[in-house]
Amino acid sequence: MKLLTAADLSNLHEYELERAAFRERVIALKSRRRVPLGPLMTLVFENRDTVRFQIQEMLRVERIVQPDKVQHELDTYNALLPGPGEIAATLFIEVTDPARVQPVLDGFLGLEEPGHLVLRIGETAYPALFDPGQSREDRISAVHYIRFQPGEEGGAALASGAPAALEVTHGDYRHRQDLGPRTREEFLEDLSA
Repeated sequence: MKLLTAADLSNLHEYELERAAFRERVIALKSRRRVPLGPLMTLVFENRDTVRFQIQEMLRVERIVQPDKVQHELDTYNALLPGPGEIAATLFIEVTDPARVQPVLDGFLGLEEPGHLVLRIGETAYPALFDPGQSREDRISAVHYIRFQPGEEGGAALASGAPAALEVTHGDYRHRQDLGPRTREEFLEDLSA
């Protein structure tokens, strides 16, 4: 997927004028790209529009206008975009009770090991590849940046109508979510970008 550049961004004044419509469009887009996986996990699959929205919002909130700082935000958030043959997501482990946050997160230690979280297309399982540095042996983050690499083979199977689902099997947390037609279309778009 083509990386975002400063030319893809609006300045703060222009962004304020377009923000309401752009935000509405990204919310609708994210609804097609959001996949719940059991009661504690949600994956939001990223593309140029979702990442541009995050950058624009960061620039807006922090009032960032210096070119070097804008470039820093671009470099940081462009890392979320999928590469060739990839689908990339932000994985959220969602716990609303503050007293349960650490025990729940501790229960997900080792989630980043291959095979616990997979994208299944047809009979083939594509393991999630976790961004290093978001967990340690004794600690795990509530937010992870992950990638799946179905490549041309997985994309062709998806395009041909093969069943597709996300699956997690980690300790007692075992869930499967079949992908609906709108999400499948988004994945195919990402794989062809």
